[in-house]
Amino acid sequence: MKIEKIKINSYGNLKNKEINLEKLNIIYGKNESGKSTLLNFIKNIFYGISKNKNGRNISDYDKYLPWGEKDFSGKIKYQLDNNSDFEVYRDFNKKNPEIYNEQLEDISNNFKIDKKTGNQFFIEQTNIDENTFMSTAFSMQKEVVVDSTMQGVLLQKVANLAESGSEDVSYKKALSNINNMLLNEVGTSNSKERPINIAQSNIKQYTIDLMTNSDAKEKRYKVEEEINKVKSEIKEENGKEKLLNSVKSLIDKNIIEKEKIKIKNNILDENNNKIKKLDNEKDNLLNKIKNIDENFDNNLKNKKSKKLINFIIIIFLIIINILNFIFIKNKIINIILFLLLPIYFIYLFIKINKNKKIKKLEEEKINKIKLKNEEIKKQMDILDGQIELLEKNSEETKDEIKNMENILEEKSNIEKNTIINSNKNNYSYEYINNLFNSNVDLLISTNQRKINELNLQLHKLEIDRDNIDPKLEKLVHTEELLEIEQENLDKLQKRAEEYNLAKEILDEAYTEMKKNITPKFNQSLSKNIEKISNGKYKNIIINDNITVELEDGRYVPAESLSIGTIEQIYLSLRLAIMNEITKEKLPVMLDEAFAYYDDERLEAALEFLSKIDNQVIFFTCTDREKNLLDKKNIKYNYISL
Repeated sequence: MKIEKIKINSYGNLKNKEINLEKLNIIYGKNESGKSTLLNFIKNIFYGISKNKNGRNISDYDKYLPWGEKDFSGKIKYQLDNNSDFEVYRDFNKKNPEIYNEQLEDISNNFKIDKKTGNQFFIEQTNIDENTFMSTAFSMQKEVVVDSTMQGVLLQKVANLAESGSEDVSYKKALSNINNMLLNEVGTSNSKERPINIAQSNIKQYTIDLMTNSDAKEKRYKVEEEINKVKSEIKEENGKEKLLNSVKSLIDKNIIEKEKIKIKNNILDENNNKIKKLDNEKDNLLNKIKNIDENFDNNLKNKKSKKLINFIIIIFLIIINILNFIFIKNKIINIILFLLLPIYFIYLFIKINKNKKIKKLEEEKINKIKLKNEEIKKQMDILDGQIELLEKNSEETKDEIKNMENILEEKSNIEKNTIINSNKNNYSYEYINNLFNSNVDLLISTNQRKINELNLQLHKLEIDRDNIDPKLEKLVHTEELLEIEQENLDKLQKRAEEYNLAKEILDEAYTEMKKNITPKFNQSLSKNIEKISNGKYKNIIINDNITVELEDGRYVPAESLSIGTIEQIYLSLRLAIMNEITKEKLPVMLDEAFAYYDDERLEAALEFLSKIDNQVIFFTCTDREKNLLDKKNIKYNYISL
């Protein structure tokens, strides 16, 4: 791959820049002139710019966003090893770039689009992600002093590259980190007070607590069953009470109606008694009239009888006087007998006069009797009227009583049938019908007593339940805690398995790398270091340690070498990895990468880099590279920022 042209419209402190590149390039610029900005532009136009800080104080987007400029864009033109030309234009305010082929056709949609990072065109073309690209093709400026610490840092980067293919990833450190994470986040069977140990201890304690309170659930179930049974009985008795009250209400209504009928019957009886009494009074009045009439008739008869007697006596006296005058010649007797007749007439006259007075009195008496009879007759008429009215009232009362009895019977039957029909699902017809002939008050009293007993029983059961509930709540809470802790333990065990699997995979990958890849690296690295060091170091062995073979054949650890030599090893390893991980010959971009090289080492490195197939771009603030290339008559492209 070769970058042919870079066009920066506005990016950081760079504006309206066009840079044409060849195979070997020197980009010169003083510090803060934009060399590092240009490097970042190349990276971000290929992979996109991030707005995330990723642990830094400021994100790339915010760092390189031009002040006061709306435009934040640029373009790069490059050619792959298969001679395919591409141009990529990117507006850094947008996630996805515009990609054109050599016919300038927009082929942006020909590549996979990732929702997070955007178009994956460069990864698909080179098979290298951003981190790998930065670890191999880029060599950024190192602003550190040359001391033992720097030497250790470089050695670690060399070891990391050899172990994992990334200078920031160490197999041993990764393995150590996994072990630490396993210990800190999970724990082991030998650890104490670690998450898995705490979880196992909690599960053990929760299990003991569950066994201690295991009968609470069964007791609670039995008590709840009893409560439901009692509630059902109370409901049944309440239903019976409702039925009994309905029956009693109907019976009471019937009693009231019967009392009304009874009152009507009493009224009828009273009427009949009054009629009877009036009949008696009428009879008495009739008897009185009869007695008066009889007395009057007797008086008349007596008068007639007395008149007859008087007449007979007079006739008798006349006859005797005649007989005496005829037959008896005694004057004295004749005189006496003759005198008897006038005397008797005198007597009669006197008596008649007396009788006249008596008759007058009797007439007055008779008039009174007649008046009394009239009054009695009037009274009888009144009595007859009263009797007639009472008899009429009695007939009406009889009809009313009959009507009331019919209505009572009809209403009673309707309400009785209503009660039977509304309760037929719970009670039989015979049972309900018999209630109407039972002592309902006694049944209601018995029912209420039973309801009270059931309510008391329910209250006791609810108290028992309330006493069990705290234990049950504790049991349920303990079960929940046990379940949570068991899930936690399962997660921890799963995490432990994942960490152990990661260790296995890491170990297998490391073993595979040492077996298959590391020998190639060692061979490639040895070739590179031999060229860079002008044959001083011909063999480098990277296994668990980095070992270098000296000119006299001795093997020495890399940490005993100078920082310059380690820098040479570091550069050689990066180039070796680049050639292994992708078929594309990626550009090598070196930003002040030779700060610790002496002129001899730098001359050897420049000569070596000028002969490799990769495009090389030096970013420098000195003329060392330029002077040495001129000295060696090596052709290069010089660009000044």
